[in-house]
Amino acid sequence: MRHGKKVNHLGRTASHRKAMLANMASSLILHKRISTTLAKAKALRTYVEPIITKSKNDTTHSRRTVFAYLQDKEVVTILFREIAEKVANRPGGYTRIIKLNNRAGDNAEMALIELVDYNEVYGKDVEAKEEKKTTRRGRSKTAAPKAEEAKAETAEKAGTEAPAGEEAPATEEPKGE
Repeated sequence: MRHGKKVNHLGRTASHRKAMLANMASSLILHKRISTTLAKAKALRTYVEPIITKSKNDTTHSRRTVFAYLQDKEVVTILFREIAEKVANRPGGYTRIIKLNNRAGDNAEMALIELVDYNEVYGKDVEAKEEKKTTRRGRSKTAAPKAEEAKAETAEKAGTEAPAGEEAPATEEPKGE
């Protein structure tokens, strides 16, 4: 039974586990998403989320505390400058774990862990859904002006009528004398 055992040791000594999680956290902060095993991703989430929360308060003490975990000056700078700004309003849940297919060599469960605010794919879906709204009649709200423009263009090509605000090009007819 695993009563009260909160830490997944990941088959490593404490010093190896600490160094591995620090390196993975640095890679996550630098690259915004990394692929790893599911167990390591879950362990990394519990390791990196308190560090990101600490970065919201930009003081010398919090920088030194985060540096004690990560041991990389450039990563700490990126964390406090870029990531802290994006997650300032978020109350937690800075990472997302997405399960992938099992690894080919040893069939290990793989996962993608990423920073939530840096995923462009999910942001684009939201914008596309907002543009897709239609009226009850089934006709798009923006389709009416576009349809009028299309009619004006076809009429202009036919030479019958010019769109509003533009004059039709003057055509000279040959004189038959």
